[in-house]
Amino acid sequence: MKRTIFTLMLISGLIFSCSSDSDNNDPVDEKNAIVGSWQATELQAADPNSSEVDLGAEVLAKLTAEQCEILVFTFQEDLVLIAESAVNNLEINATATGLDVPCPTQKEIETTTYTYDGSILTYVDTDMETKSVKATVEGNTLSIDATDLDIPNLNGAGQLIFTRK
Repeated sequence: MKRTIFTLMLISGLIFSCSSDSDNNDPVDEKNAIVGSWQATELQAADPNSSEVDLGAEVLAKLTAEQCEILVFTFQEDLVLIAESAVNNLEINATATGLDVPCPTQKEIETTTYTYDGSILTYVDTDMETKSVKATVEGNTLSIDATDLDIPNLNGAGQLIFTRK
């Protein structure tokens, strides 16, 4: 009888000790939701009838379809932002059959600091000016107001969409 009670207590103890005490069900802190590497994959015009962003959107769509990374932001936990951009190295050629845009082989890499409060991304640009843009993270999608980014061909009125790598 003592062995049976001892065995039941031992089994009960093992079952309860194997359960997890960690709170992995906590929602991701909005400020940390941006941490990771993000690749620009789409440019959405604020006005679908606007031609202002058409070229940038078409070029980005073409290069994304070819799995060419022309703009990648990496937000680190220590509030360092690494921007890898091939935008300034794009060669856009109009042909009779459409655009010819080879994937650039050279990228410029810039490092700066950032803060993110869940809706506003603030960073220091290359002119040492502090810039703030609207940015939202929903799962593996980051949307940034493209107007204020000052990225050639990708800064029209609309949203620059990034996908988590």
